[in-house]
Amino acid sequence: MDPSFLNLATQFKLRLEQALESSSTLQQLDGFLQITSTELTSVILLYPHNKSVRHQTSTPCIHIDEDQLVAKFDLIVRRIVSKTKNDKRVYARNTVAARIDKKTSLQFLVEHHLQTALPGKYRYGLYEQGELVAVAIFSGGRRMLDREEDYRSFELLRFCNKSGFNVIGGLSKLIKAFSQDFSPGDIMTFTDRDWSQHSSLEKIGFVAKEITAPINFWIVGTTRYAYRNTAELNTLIEQFPSGFPKENMGSIKMILYIK
Repeated sequence: MDPSFLNLATQFKLRLEQALESSSTLQQLDGFLQITSTELTSVILLYPHNKSVRHQTSTPCIHIDEDQLVAKFDLIVRRIVSKTKNDKRVYARNTVAARIDKKTSLQFLVEHHLQTALPGKYRYGLYEQGELVAVAIFSGGRRMLDREEDYRSFELLRFCNKSGFNVIGGLSKLIKAFSQDFSPGDIMTFTDRDWSQHSSLEKIGFVAKEITAPINFWIVGTTRYAYRNTAELNTLIEQFPSGFPKENMGSIKMILYIK
């Protein structure tokens, strides 16, 4: 296994131990690394560049690729720690929901969300004493041919809290504010199975509809290009011959029925 990847994984392990105030174990398996700790509810699996597919297991896992760890090391640490240690709790009833502009939402997502920041069409935020502590990004409405003419389905594209914060009831309040403005028939979203193989959104009324197929990526440095077929892959290989392939665990498609 490449020494630079082993060094990166060791630094990651040490940072987690400092944040969790607990020891952990780093183990080399079949082409990837595993981190376990009594403070973690999930096993962490780290994949080097040359491990293109996910390890399949029934154990709850967090799957992280080398390029992701390089690009967002600190943010990944904070997210894992937030799943275990108590963040600053903010109750949604003590916040104010408001529309926010594209610049504000994109900056917030870049700083606090692991995935690519998306502008969406409609953007909402929660403010606590003037501080933005959570955002939700929605798509435009899509007409459903098997529904009434005025029925619209929207997608929740992104949701995140500010790092170090846990806004209790935050997503529900943001969805309520959005629904009051646009009266959606339903809101659908996708949860990342690389981070959780079961979705907590069911607690607020979302229904799991399907598990989507893994997404294929061509990795160039820390940039990810998704591709859907061999033709798109061949184009990427021609443009970026030094890249390499990866695939994630897919997603869980969730729908919240409002009408």
